[in-house]
Amino acid sequence: MARDLAIDLGTANTLVYGRGQGIVLNEPTVIALNSRTQEVLAMGHDAWQMIGRTPGYIVAVRPLRGGAITDFDITQRMIRLLFQRVGVHRFYRARVLICVPSAITAVEQRAVREAARRAGAVETHLLEQPMAAAIGASLPIHEPLGNMVIDVGGGTTEVAVISLGGIVALEAVRVGSFDIDAAIQGYVRKEYGIAIGERTAEEIKLAIGSAYPVADEWKAEVRGRDLMSGLPKTVMLIPEEVRGAIEEVVRSICDAVISCLARTPPELAQDLILNGIHLVGGGGMLKGLDRRIAEETKLPVHLVDAPLECVVVGAGRCLENFDSLREMFLSRGDDMRSSR
Repeated sequence: MARDLAIDLGTANTLVYGRGQGIVLNEPTVIALNSRTQEVLAMGHDAWQMIGRTPGYIVAVRPLRGGAITDFDITQRMIRLLFQRVGVHRFYRARVLICVPSAITAVEQRAVREAARRAGAVETHLLEQPMAAAIGASLPIHEPLGNMVIDVGGGTTEVAVISLGGIVALEAVRVGSFDIDAAIQGYVRKEYGIAIGERTAEEIKLAIGSAYPVADEWKAEVRGRDLMSGLPKTVMLIPEEVRGAIEEVVRSICDAVISCLARTPPELAQDLILNGIHLVGGGGMLKGLDRRIAEETKLPVHLVDAPLECVVVGAGRCLENFDSLREMFLSRGDDMRSSR
């Protein structure tokens, strides 16, 4: 018996869609291991709680960085755990559709397929994330119209113009919301001499981080370890400081959008004036990012209703209409774009 699953295996979050069920799992892409025994201690939210809070022999790791598998063995074990969570085992195997970055190389494609196969998938198909996002956002991708999607994830930002069921122009950069967190960590360390963790940086980003000035801004209290004395210390951060700290990352995202627009055929470019740009992905929820991109491009920018779930919902729609949409999947020989 086969069970159809769509997986958005993201650098920051992993979402699973079961055919006929909708989203069945939404967890951070983190796994906690005992480095002495290699035993898996926790996955998802439980493992995320452990980041920066564990003894030396327990490590909380993210098996994907920059949208690519950095640890094949841990990724394989994580996919197996995902299957177990949603009820897939050796007697009830799965046909799986995995969303991958459009900049994925042929080697990375094989790694994803192999990891899923070893974890228990009976059949594995790959779908590019911008295409899945466009389907999830209910854009008319099969019509001869220009549809632009910006997918800002944890490790990658992908900008794609889609028309007639295919990607016409693409710009992918390995920059995402984790780089925003790292920029905040670096700024606090440099300006205040305080070390803060990955989770604290994310909390600052969510509380006062923005790409463009927004209404009702307030200060945030930040606690960390003083690098000189080693003692705990508290400082106050204002939104302008955070905007300045993350400007380089935001600038990279805007440059990728402009670069993709420059590659767009004129006939499709004029469609974007009417249809605008659609912003998806967890990183797209950064306050003011839509307004910043709109100002840079002079085009309307729409943040979709469920930015984080948009990609997996699109992949789920492909599962529900498997035969009619399977032409969009990456074939095994499709390394023309990925061999760049």
